[in-house]
Amino acid sequence: MSTAPTQPSGITYAFAGVDTAAGDRAVELMKASVAATMTPAVVGGVGGFAGMVDVSELRSYRRPLLATSTDGVGTKVAIAQAVDVHDTIGQDLVGMVVDDIAVTGARPLLMTDYIACGHVVPERVADIVRGVAQACAQVRTPLLGGETAEHPGLMAPDEYDVAGAATGVVEADRMLGAERVRAGDVLVALAASGLHSNGYSLVRRVVEHAGWALDRHVPGLGRRLGEELLEPTRLYSALCLDLVDAIDPAGADPAALRVRAFSHVTGGGLAANLARVLPAGLVGDVDRASWTVPAVFDLVRTLGSVPWDDLESTLNLGVGMVVVVAPEAVDEVLRQSAAAGVPAWVLGSVHGAEGYRSRGRVVAGTKGVDGGAVDIHGSYRTV
Repeated sequence: MSTAPTQPSGITYAFAGVDTAAGDRAVELMKASVAATMTPAVVGGVGGFAGMVDVSELRSYRRPLLATSTDGVGTKVAIAQAVDVHDTIGQDLVGMVVDDIAVTGARPLLMTDYIACGHVVPERVADIVRGVAQACAQVRTPLLGGETAEHPGLMAPDEYDVAGAATGVVEADRMLGAERVRAGDVLVALAASGLHSNGYSLVRRVVEHAGWALDRHVPGLGRRLGEELLEPTRLYSALCLDLVDAIDPAGADPAALRVRAFSHVTGGGLAANLARVLPAGLVGDVDRASWTVPAVFDLVRTLGSVPWDDLESTLNLGVGMVVVVAPEAVDEVLRQSAAAGVPAWVLGSVHGAEGYRSRGRVVAGTKGVDGGAVDIHGSYRTV
């Protein structure tokens, strides 16, 4: 544990609460993890003012489009801080950022991260960055740079927050999205690993209201509550891009791609995020009974008496990504997902809005997108 510096004759940076030596130690501790993410395209090493990648290969693109995304992990960091486990939150960050790029069909080129904290504890910062780096390696993305900022007086000594940004590239005529979706397409769900990184303000409030400690063993979960709440976000980008390459390999007619779109289920829940990748005039028909809601979601519901509609509009309920795909490609999606260890199933289908009769809750116009709609109906199955 560090001790407060003795006041010198004049005010120094250290006395103001910023320990630059601790920052340097944190960099030394994380260097090996970061270096392991580097690819042959990376120019330079750790410690430069800016990270660089060689994009000479983009000269072979007919019309390369850069895709970019930035995000954090919300109040899930409060759980990490409470249980003093910091090496999983980095995977959540990568999932929130890189997977958003992959939904366009873009291959990630690089990622950067930012950690703000009240006081630099080198081992803690290194744990966070190690988690980011290990996840970047899984999704074949170099962690090209980052920043750790010490904010004494603004944040408590043990407080921190994390954010990240990533950039990727996709050939313009192979970009995925709502404009490719058509009636008759099939919705395939890729299972979530747990709560992922959204809705933790609700989850934390429910746990607080119930008076449950994070070290409480929960038989229905098979582990301590804190361990369940820190389960890292599943990473989908490598699987999604592999699906595109297998089903619609380079050279395929860009106008006839069978993988139409991906929907990353983050804040707002399944229906709201799926509606973002459907065009006006189409409806995604989703059957709630097509999967069993994992135990942690039902625990949140019962502990807090949370209405199903509110739960559905906040949490992923077990669906982390949706693949919108032509019917003839469904079997390949299911096969490759199983091979990658990701449970997948048919969630529903896409229909023309004209003449369609809703059977449940209709969601449209979310996230500022004026597009299609999702009709989510039936009853959830719980463990």
